Amino acid sequence: MGETRGHGAKAARGRPAAAPSAKAAGEPPRYAPQRVVARRAGGDRPALYAALDLGTNNCRLLIARPTRRGFHVVDAFSRIIRLGEGVMTTGMLSEAAMARTMEALKVCAAKIARHRVSRSKLVATEACRIASNGPEFIARVRNELGLELDVLTCEEEAKLAVSGCASLIDPRADLALVFDIGGGSSELIWLDLARRTGHWQRSLAERLDAHACITAWTSVPAGVVTLAERHGGRHVSEASFEAMIAEVSSYLAPFEERHRFRERLARGNAHLLGTSGTVTTLAGILLGLERYDRRRVDGCWLAVGDVRRISYGLLRRSYEERVAEPCIGKERADLVLAGCAILEALLRMWPVRRLRVADRGLREGMLATLMAEDGHLLASGGNGSSLRPCGQRSLRR
Repeated sequence: MGETRGHGAKAARGRPAAAPSAKAAGEPPRYAPQRVVARRAGGDRPALYAALDLGTNNCRLLIARPTRRGFHVVDAFSRIIRLGEGVMTTGMLSEAAMARTMEALKVCAAKIARHRVSRSKLVATEACRIASNGPEFIARVRNELGLELDVLTCEEEAKLAVSGCASLIDPRADLALVFDIGGGSSELIWLDLARRTGHWQRSLAERLDAHACITAWTSVPAGVVTLAERHGGRHVSEASFEAMIAEVSSYLAPFEERHRFRERLARGNAHLLGTSGTVTTLAGILLGLERYDRRRVDGCWLAVGDVRRISYGLLRRSYEERVAEPCIGKERADLVLAGCAILEALLRMWPVRRLRVADRGLREGMLATLMAEDGHLLASGGNGSSLRPCGQRSLRR
């Protein structure tokens, strides 16, 4: 449902026909998917793929074409929309939040149509999973913009997060915890690296094999938006910060009781890998960036002591001082401490010495999956037979 294939007529030279223009002035652009066969190496340029992640807090889009060892990003879009604002209190998406989101999705629809994307995966996550009017909003997006959003299950979201950042896992590690601190929920995935069969660096298709290393996963109902709404985000005291940590710890405890990863941490080499805005923000601050720079942040290693120093330093700052921080700004200043509290709960539950930062995740995982299904991204001599598309194998919780 969330993956779209085209049904339009082909234009000259095998290129997709242009998307139809709006019927009237001011009508928002609609995504008109085209019937395009993704080209293999040796022909014209490969067709374009799109991945859209509509989260509780952000709307993000990537458009890319496959290359021999990965993909090249042609266009991108990211906007904070806070779709899940108030949903934990009312159980519904608000009119204001839906209006903000529709404006962002109009931009995405226009980009997808302009680039004549051949295949796409467009997904929504926690806010649309839990809101009683989530299905109505999904239908509105389809009817007004022509975008078919697929509401991911927690399991699908966990798998895609791993696929998107598997190449950043230390090959010398025994265990790795991949975590994605979202707006409405946080996904945690433990990988047993003794199960690894591939390199994960040679091609994105091989990185999908990281699914075989997943030994346990969980989704906890705590994200930066939901925690900030319950405990406060602008003015956070030490007591309210500890209350956030305690709430998250209460969700983690049953998961740890079932799987006992703390015992394994004492015997092996493990690290955390974070794909969320929380860890990229902390990395940017630690690096002293006057402006966020993905090239310096993505893949960098952080010592846990430095992570805590930055987190508790932010706790001592006022809301206005957090706004003035270049890597935070006004849009994130009331959410960053909730993210720090979630991260601190993880570190208290599973003590490790180092954390790697990934400015990548769901969108990259979706692109890798789509391209691999079309035969792209295979390492030399590979045939992709070991790939397991998302949702095919049930994971242990």
